[in-house]
Amino acid sequence: MKPPIDFWFDFSSPYSYIANEWVDALAARHGRTVRRHAILLGVTFAAAELKSPVSHPIKREYSLRDFARSARFEGLPYEQPAAFPIPTQNAARVFWWLHDSRGPAEAAQWARSAFRACFTRGVVLNDAAALKALAAESGLDADAAEAAWNNPVWKDRLKLANEQAIAAGVFGAPFFLVDGEPFWGNDRKPQIERVLVSGGF
Repeated sequence: MKPPIDFWFDFSSPYSYIANEWVDALAARHGRTVRRHAILLGVTFAAAELKSPVSHPIKREYSLRDFARSARFEGLPYEQPAAFPIPTQNAARVFWWLHDSRGPAEAAQWARSAFRACFTRGVVLNDAAALKALAAESGLDADAAEAAWNNPVWKDRLKLANEQAIAAGVFGAPFFLVDGEPFWGNDRKPQIERVLVSGGF
């Protein structure tokens, strides 16, 4: 078996939403799987002494334009959330609850559901009622999901994922590791494909 593609993401990242829609197909074309890691960008930004591009007035309008343009380029629907960025720790804790208790496939499905809800329908992932409704819509027990995101076990699991991401050199999202080669950004797909085809440059 060829090693998986590691993929770190934050549920508040538009570029992570876009990358989440293409990474599985890219991996499958090359006999790979995807190993997802839900993290919090704020933690990695702090470790790298960075700020979100939208926190800088000179970058904000460009970034908002590029989010939508990048989605259109991939043929994806996109709606800029009214509240942006937002804290997404609860959605990430649900991811790790599903990942560790039910398996990566169910966690990946939750990731798709949460990303699409946020960036195509404007679902506010940091609103408890909206997140419970999304969990129910996604076929989960909404009360169990709420219990998970409030459970210290899954809070610690997300904290561990953040620590592991920083140790791996992750400073933004989406971030990929392919056979030891790191790639940051949704726009690195051609370079990732080159590595998957030829093993390097």
